[in-house]
Amino acid sequence: MATLESKLEEMLKPTIEALGYQLWGIEFVNAGKHSTLRLFIDSEQGINVEDCANASRQVSSLLDVEDPIASEYTLEVSSPGLDRPLFTAEQYQMYTGEEVKVQLTMPVAGSRNLKGTVLRVEGQMIALDVSGSELTIALDNIRKGNLIAKF
Repeated sequence: MATLESKLEEMLKPTIEALGYQLWGIEFVNAGKHSTLRLFIDSEQGINVEDCANASRQVSSLLDVEDPIASEYTLEVSSPGLDRPLFTAEQYQMYTGEEVKVQLTMPVAGSRNLKGTVLRVEGQMIALDVSGSELTIALDNIRKGNLIAKF
């Protein structure tokens, strides 16, 4: 996880947890004046629009005081949804046996975009079954990972 996201997680996690939610993950998309800070929150009861608005108000106040991001940005708070992004080894472990798609920083088996089933997680290494072949990927090589929703 990038340094900014780590600092933000450390700063925001206690506030999110005090509201009764779990901080699922953080994304910061740096695009100048159009940058976006996305917080994904979850709970056992699920997340609705009012939960997102409540968390947004609390987090916004904290961010105004702490001011960890020097540039302009838009704050978005949402549920991870059915095709939830995966940020940690623990989250991949939760979805062992499920299909995921990952975008990699460095290619593995000649590809930066993979789709496969999570076989196991060992430390920070994720083993995927990709078209019948087992590939092991370092978590820090995954730029973006998402669960593939099944309908």
